[in-house]
Amino acid sequence: MARLDSPECTAHDRAEFDRWLDAAPEHVAAYVAAERAHQAAAQLASDEMLQAAARIAWRATGRESARSRWWMPAAMAASLLVATAVGVNWLRTPAPASDARYLTAVGEQRSLRLADGTQVMLDTDSVIVARFSDERREVEVDRGRVQFQVAADAARPFSVKAGNGLIRDIGTTFQVIKTDSTVNVGLLEGEVIVSNGVAQAGSTLKPGQQLSYDHSGRMSPPEPLDLSAAQAWPTGDLVFKNRRLDALLIEMNRYSATKLRLADPALGKITVSGVFHIGDQAALLEALEQGWSLQSEQRADDEIVLHRKSG
Repeated sequence: MARLDSPECTAHDRAEFDRWLDAAPEHVAAYVAAERAHQAAAQLASDEMLQAAARIAWRATGRESARSRWWMPAAMAASLLVATAVGVNWLRTPAPASDARYLTAVGEQRSLRLADGTQVMLDTDSVIVARFSDERREVEVDRGRVQFQVAADAARPFSVKAGNGLIRDIGTTFQVIKTDSTVNVGLLEGEVIVSNGVAQAGSTLKPGQQLSYDHSGRMSPPEPLDLSAAQAWPTGDLVFKNRRLDALLIEMNRYSATKLRLADPALGKITVSGVFHIGDQAALLEALEQGWSLQSEQRADDEIVLHRKSG
């Protein structure tokens, strides 16, 4: 862990690390556990109680020459805190990171290139913060849906924080969806390691796989990703395959201030397939009227209600 974070870490070191990760699933779990412990230890470096205990311990070493006193429980605890503080500060002395915030409004999509060359696509109503330094590249997804096509940089690892989870990139194209309750990670190309700050283990995704985790620490096992749908939204299209109508409307409503509602919740069970352009509610309503015998009614400036055609 210290070698990977060191500025002296070479491309050969990282290649060896990647080969070690691929050698066995146990290696992935071991790395995730070490990373979580390392991050937790780093947070102790600025802890006021730890710093106070460290000062007391250092003063005690100057006053006391009797070696036996260090075996007292209180002194042992203080010496451990000193070792932690010194070790953390030695291992991690990060260079100042520059923050850059990017966002999209409702109905907007935005393609941008980060300072390192990573290509990012922000979906509607999405917010990210990029924090880059000489040692690392980190992006935090505050909300929404984002696709990352990561630029290669052997000297600086790339990771994405979303909720209480961390997605570590190994040369990939992947997507992250963050809602109020869950985070979904889908992999299109390459490989990522997903670890949860609450869960006891991480998981490696292969192309065409996805997983989700919530704030309680529950992480789903990898499952197939609908690649056609994942590849469509960055180009401005939404692909639905036998999708429940209520779920379809939730997705379409993300792109417009005018919301589509169902007059009868039972209509939500209707399954719909098709390709619709993002924000094109008129095309969707026309398709539903012609193919599923539904009728739309404008109730207000910001609401359209769907119900069955009479007769």
